[in-house]
Amino acid sequence: MKKLAIIITHPIQYYTPFFKLLHERKKIAIKVFYTWGTDALGHKYDPGFGKMVEWDIPLLSGYEYEFIENTSIDQGSHHFKGIINPALVKKINEYDPDALLVYGWSFRSHLKVLRHFKNKIPVYFRGDSTLLDESPNFSLKKFFRRFFLKWVYSYVDIAFYPGTRSKDYFIVHGLKEMQLVFAPHAVDNNKFSYSDKIEMDVLRWKKELGINENNIVFLFAGKFQQKKGSVNLINAFKRIEDKHSHLVFVGNGILEKEMKDLANGNSNIHFLPFQNQSKMPVVYHLCDVFVLPSIGPAETWGLAVNEAMSAGKAILASDKVGCAVDLVKDKMNGYIFKAGDENDLLNKIDLLNVDKSRLREMGLNSLNEIRNWNLLSFATAIEEVLNSNN
Repeated sequence: MKKLAIIITHPIQYYTPFFKLLHERKKIAIKVFYTWGTDALGHKYDPGFGKMVEWDIPLLSGYEYEFIENTSIDQGSHHFKGIINPALVKKINEYDPDALLVYGWSFRSHLKVLRHFKNKIPVYFRGDSTLLDESPNFSLKKFFRRFFLKWVYSYVDIAFYPGTRSKDYFIVHGLKEMQLVFAPHAVDNNKFSYSDKIEMDVLRWKKELGINENNIVFLFAGKFQQKKGSVNLINAFKRIEDKHSHLVFVGNGILEKEMKDLANGNSNIHFLPFQNQSKMPVVYHLCDVFVLPSIGPAETWGLAVNEAMSAGKAILASDKVGCAVDLVKDKMNGYIFKAGDENDLLNKIDLLNVDKSRLREMGLNSLNEIRNWNLLSFATAIEEVLNSNN
């Protein structure tokens, strides 16, 4: 089998099922090189949630991996100098791969690897950046950033793009159509399927929150931070005409106090703390409509939308959410609204806040659509490109 070396900072709950699938299929051999080092394991502080987090699902089983020593003084994926691995190139050479897949370039070691292996073996890249935050107006900053990014991507042979917005980004930064391969952003769709146990947990949770089975429930789950637009969501929801509907926030973050103060004791707005991965299927089945009201900047894909669609839910997403243009079809499985526009958000909420049977239909449309966005499609794309290289 041909061998693929995968370079990524640390075990991420969304990506490790994909690595496991590649290994199980045995179409190619893989080895994952984690560049943050072993300090990325266990409890670590997540600034977005504002608390210590340790995922409760296995992240290191079912595939080959190695942690590379990180000599950075300030380790982490939050800045360029947070990932420094003097031994990384040597370790990759020892594995002797037929190609290289790098997740993200904005770390010293990752950029070094892109440059070192160019024209030695095929260099693949995975990223989900978009142009959504970019001003249409000319500026020197924009000009020089574009020039710099074209230089970075000149070291990439093939980019696996997850959707429309990312494809546009890669083309603007110099990659040709023939260098771009669609590989959908995906989650383990089956994990979020309905079950009797989930239904029992949902009923118990709704009873505790004072939510009637006939009430329409809107849900936001994630980090309470500015770019997510959660404050706009509260402002809009407080203005809805039907006072029987509920809004549930699940998570934590820097805006938590502000959001709770803004809700001002509204009995139809509820707050639940951060829930770990094993609990997320229940979280999504709490709602009829999942809302991602992001205003940016730096909101890329939004994999929570994939998860909510896998649970069979209608979607309300802003136009700053990278996946919205691909996954959310107006009137079919939800709506897209203008980011930061509370009037447009309210209008879309009112369109959804009418009929639970219609929302169930939208949820089924979500479920049918997301079946095409699966881990197998991503795996197949990687395997076909690697195995086609002579």
